[in-house]
Amino acid sequence: MKKEILRIGEEALRELQQLDKSEALQELKVKVLGKKGTLTALLRQMGSLSPEERPVMGQVVNEMRSRLEKAWEERSAELETIALEKRLAAERIDISLPGSRVARGHYHPLTQVVEEIEDIFLGMGFQIAEGPEIESDYYNFEALNLPKDHPAREMQDSFYITEEILLRTQTSPVQIRTMEKLRPHLPVKVIAPGTVYRNDDDATHSPMFHQVEGLMVDQGIRMSDLKGILLNFSRQMFGESREIRLRPSFFPFTEPSAEVDVSCMLCGGAGCRLCKGTGWIEILGSGMVHPKVLEMGGYNPREVTGFAFGMGVERIAMLKFGIEDMRLLFDNDLRFLQQF
Repeated sequence: MKKEILRIGEEALRELQQLDKSEALQELKVKVLGKKGTLTALLRQMGSLSPEERPVMGQVVNEMRSRLEKAWEERSAELETIALEKRLAAERIDISLPGSRVARGHYHPLTQVVEEIEDIFLGMGFQIAEGPEIESDYYNFEALNLPKDHPAREMQDSFYITEEILLRTQTSPVQIRTMEKLRPHLPVKVIAPGTVYRNDDDATHSPMFHQVEGLMVDQGIRMSDLKGILLNFSRQMFGESREIRLRPSFFPFTEPSAEVDVSCMLCGGAGCRLCKGTGWIEILGSGMVHPKVLEMGGYNPREVTGFAFGMGVERIAMLKFGIEDMRLLFDNDLRFLQQF
């Protein structure tokens, strides 16, 4: 039995040195020392030996087992070192080569336009005001002279959460919140950029879009002040040669109200496909703040006056960059976005 133990052990040691994979190493270990291994099978025959032979053979088996386990550990460490050296050689980086360029992103065209609008009005002394996107019916409609039975509410298909809470349909509620916060301070001179929501979706409308609202309240504010501010904005946004015109319109929160057109930036007013032959392109709505709105904000309409205006950022961006379908601004197609 001793000779058989030594034979099995020496044969396993020779085979061990020839193996070059960890998986084969483990298979050999199971073959020799596993529950059904050759050396383990000899141990089961120890019961047939005489009491004098058992300790001698037990010592031989334990010594061979120790030799084999030590050899397995050493060979396993060697194979790990060899594998690491091969992997390092394969993954070696040539530091003399130029590095891979990291793609640089840039602002979305809507973000660019919002920041440009903000810069223009900050340069004219306006401040930036913000308000919640989930708004109460009071601030979104009633405080803006739109009571519950007002027909103008039907013009805005709103996303209601409850009967009194909705996703704001305009940034106009920020006007009321700002006046409530600042009263009786004068002047009030703010713009309110932000996201608004209406149930509308086609080539020129989106259920989620962006607006910039403007408000100025002080003593002696006139329609001519509004026109001067908007003319300056139009020229900085679309070019110094631009002109504007104000057309009578209706908004519940302003009186009088006006739609504002800018002379076509493509044809200069001569008439073309962009302006549909009129020479003018509508860009925003405006007017003098309605006395009821001033009262709702905490100001006395007999002592102060004000003007307000609102523009869709998507419309400004489409005119500025020549985009014909608003949905392109929300598709997240890099082929489109990388042009700006």
